[in-house]
Amino acid sequence: MAISRPDVVAQALWYSGPGQADIREEALPAPGAGEVRVRALYGAVSRGTEALVLAGRIPASEFERMRAPFMAGHFPFPVKYGYATVGRIEGGADELHGRTVFTLYPHQNFFNVPANAVVALPKDLPPQRAVLAANMETALNAVWDAAPGPADRIAIVGAGVVGSLVAYLCGQLPGAEVTLVDINPARAELARVLGVGFERPETARGECDLVVHASGNPAGLGTALALAGEEATVLELSWYGDATVAAALGGAFHSRRLRLISSQVGRIAPSHRPRWTHGRRLAAALALLTDARLDALLAPAVSFPDLARRLPDILNAGSGVLCQPITYP
Repeated sequence: MAISRPDVVAQALWYSGPGQADIREEALPAPGAGEVRVRALYGAVSRGTEALVLAGRIPASEFERMRAPFMAGHFPFPVKYGYATVGRIEGGADELHGRTVFTLYPHQNFFNVPANAVVALPKDLPPQRAVLAANMETALNAVWDAAPGPADRIAIVGAGVVGSLVAYLCGQLPGAEVTLVDINPARAELARVLGVGFERPETARGECDLVVHASGNPAGLGTALALAGEEATVLELSWYGDATVAAALGGAFHSRRLRLISSQVGRIAPSHRPRWTHGRRLAAALALLTDARLDALLAPAVSFPDLARRLPDILNAGSGVLCQPITYP
């Protein structure tokens, strides 16, 4: 029989003010009925979203929609925020005891969650890589929204984690010509590892059947629109928080009949919504992470006790960090 740990003092990361984060303690009772106790092993910082949270740039209109599962506090501050944790079940449901699982939980070393909020890792998925699950879920949903096809010419503008994962998934399509486009030439090696092409914006091939924009920079959206072929789709995957973004919708945008659509992971893509649940989609994302090449997205890990101090540098736009893993002592 699984033995539930008694009350413990857990430690959690809180975003406490613009540019400020700290580790706070909280009493954690034994798991209740239907709950499991999770001991965190690994986590990951979602650079794009958490940079906006740290800067206090979540618009008031999105305060409720941007609440992450099990988030505590209220936007703008203070908030306990995050959604990528891999841990081991140490109490609660007998059938899950000792299992390594992924859950959408903020950065915290011990916590209780409903048993149905955890997903067991596939046996061939290293737990360190499983921290990419939330990003892969976003990429999978984006591919469903974009609906690429075999032999399509596809450009992904922005070689961050989500953009790179979209490129990786599209690269599995038979005959597809997939190119990662980024201003950073160092991303060429990442593209090579993932099995797709790489170009700078000024040399990227146009007349694409599909363009996905994931750079988080308005200039990247301009590049994406320029690369799209006649009547092609441009999928906007970036989220800009409270920023106003200018898009080049003059010139030939209308005469070329371009289709500009958005994608967001909060809801399952309409093409799959009647048949898929969020749990099924998350399990599929984990199964898609078994390729060791995806380790190229992981930066050297930071220890959880150092996370609050290191966050401003990690989330700095010039840091060069892709996915920032967290290890829990």
